Amino acid sequence: MRKTKVINTQISSVISDMGHFDTLSIGDAGMPVPVGTKKIDVAIENGVPSFIQVLTNILSELEVQKVYLANEIKTANPEQLAAIKALIGETPIEFIDHSQMKQDLNKAKAFVRTGEMTPYSNIILESGVVF
Repeated sequence: MRKTKVINTQISSVISDMGHFDTLSIGDAGMPVPVGTKKIDVAIENGVPSFIQVLTNILSELEVQKVYLANEIKTANPEQLAAIKALIGETPIEFIDHSQMKQDLNKAKAFVRTGEMTPYSNIILESGVVF
């Protein structure tokens, strides 16, 4: 059994397969996932697990060089934005329109669906390198 924090086999496999500039997305329960994008559904009920719980877990193993967030989170969910900023530290953020984020999911290695039920709780993580 793994000793690391990510024990979900599908998430672990995607992280292991990530290369430089590859993307992985995490989102709320309502985010539409394009056909062809791998969906890893970890939601079990409203709010469980939360977006922040899943993001924290994935950040424990994935080297992230940049994140993408929807512009709309600034006004529609500032509490979630503050929580994300606290987790990612100095990692650069690029704000994009929510419609663009939905399109960019086509390029993601996978989308992890959480039980989050707050608006614009979605992120695209761009993989960095550890050297």
